Amino acid sequence: MKRPVAYIAGTGRGLPAARMTNHDFAAIGIETSHEWIVERTGISERRIARDGETTCSMAADAARNAMARAGVHAGELDVIVLSTATPDRLLPSTAVDLQAALGATRAAAFDIAAACSGWLYGLTVAEGLMMSGAAETALVVGAEKMSSITDWQDRATCVLFGDGAGAAVLKRARHGKGILASFMRSDGTLAELLYRPHGGATTPFSAEVLEGRTQYVKMAGREVFKHAVRSMAEASDRALDAAKLTGNDIDLLIPHQANVRIIEATAKHANIPMEKVFVNVDRYGNTSSASIPIALDEAIECGRVREGTTVMLVAFGAGFTWGSMVVRF
Repeated sequence: MKRPVAYIAGTGRGLPAARMTNHDFAAIGIETSHEWIVERTGISERRIARDGETTCSMAADAARNAMARAGVHAGELDVIVLSTATPDRLLPSTAVDLQAALGATRAAAFDIAAACSGWLYGLTVAEGLMMSGAAETALVVGAEKMSSITDWQDRATCVLFGDGAGAAVLKRARHGKGILASFMRSDGTLAELLYRPHGGATTPFSAEVLEGRTQYVKMAGREVFKHAVRSMAEASDRALDAAKLTGNDIDLLIPHQANVRIIEATAKHANIPMEKVFVNVDRYGNTSSASIPIALDEAIECGRVREGTTVMLVAFGAGFTWGSMVVRF
């Protein structure tokens, strides 16, 4: 096990106030039911951003909460890493908008794109910057306005996603607590199983794109499910091996909150009972890269993570990307 370089000094979340329940889909003409959605996904409701609520504004709420818990002010931040699949604009990055909103004038700020695995990728990038000596204090945010890229006419996908942001402040590790191990992997050959076909530089927005609704997320659900279970199992194994731990050593598993059946399969593979798994997908749906930091912040707030707790984080997302991390608090 390596000596930790960075530890999570504080977490925070930023969520829209508006809730959309499964019963609300009838109002927009989607033929589905609460029972159908819960049986297949475990989701009962999700948060949906309204006018004026942006990826940046949710990120700023989460960041301010994390900074307050860490006792860090904006001028102390050396770097801001923001993971998002839903930037407010394509140029410049949402991270620099967040930097401006926070007043973090001395920080370097940039976005990364790794979909649902993005926050774990961001933590690993920030940890590497700290290891190199380029940063002492880092802010890592996962923020998503998934409602903006969801096709609200597609029953297979529109019931899945929600909006929100989660953040953590990383500081240099002391006393053996912090990030014990991490793992990242991707496979771009499978990208078209979960992607947005058009709306980028290759095929920009046009009348044809809008008419075909190809700017929205498209997903081959069964294939994604299969790869998610397999990849999150691999990621769990790799992080545990690197930390020289087993599932029995993990006090709490916080997986990406996409589907309760994927969560259950991941826990079973890692030999972690469900009572040691944090689940909030029922209340937020899939918030992509925001899901793990939102869940971690809730777990800390309700006392399931405290000093001495060993937590495993594991995610899978479009790309495909997947990753994991073991953290001692």
